[in-house]
Amino acid sequence: MASDEVYGDNGGFRAGVAKLGLGYVLAVSCDHRIPAFPGGKRRLRADQVAAAVPRRCWQRISAGTGSKGPRWYDWAWASVHQPGHSLLICRGSDGTLAFYRCWSPAPVPLAALVHVAGMRWSVEEQFQAARGQAGLDHYQVRTWTSWHRFITLAMLAAAFLTACAAAAAPAPAADPWHHARHGGPIALTAAEIRRLFNGLVIAPLRAPLTTPLRAISDIQHWSNWRRLHQGHARHSHYQHRLATERDP
Repeated sequence: MASDEVYGDNGGFRAGVAKLGLGYVLAVSCDHRIPAFPGGKRRLRADQVAAAVPRRCWQRISAGTGSKGPRWYDWAWASVHQPGHSLLICRGSDGTLAFYRCWSPAPVPLAALVHVAGMRWSVEEQFQAARGQAGLDHYQVRTWTSWHRFITLAMLAAAFLTACAAAAAPAPAADPWHHARHGGPIALTAAEIRRLFNGLVIAPLRAPLTTPLRAISDIQHWSNWRRLHQGHARHSHYQHRLATERDP
């Protein structure tokens, strides 16, 4: 299970999840206090624990693949002196720190905890996409029934766009970065499919009979143009990242 600081800082919530036997990686705030010494009587802030972590204890692990390639971060893992509990610390390239309270009923490796932490970001990205592409947060309702209907329709629209994007994606290459390095057009995304759907289906249905419609070839041309330039931008970003990693 993964969640943000609202749940991670709630001791009752953490205890309830552990009682169910569910492992978790819950984000906590920098001033979250943990039992850093045997006995649990003395507690330290999470950022104080991070400041005391030796340099050799940091490991660079990818938290998953994002829109700009693998998301590499430095990670440290500290004991909380409670059975099964630990503190996971994430450090970005700019030095920004994030903290996670972890618990699992059985021992797990660091890579497994990092994977769960990365999955939470993927879920948040999906919610952000649903808000931007399907208007998930554009409701103005006063009752539960109307809110439930709106959210259901918005999520259905988001699922439709996501399924279309997944069906249109090309087969993955042996080298995931090969296509990006050469700057070709990106695959169809949910946002691009929404534009095509609006231009090819919604706009003709709404337009009066006397209004001239855009040619299908024009709509396809602009879609290809956008995806090609997005591919060039991604190619430039990867080149910059590779140059920075070689010569930091």
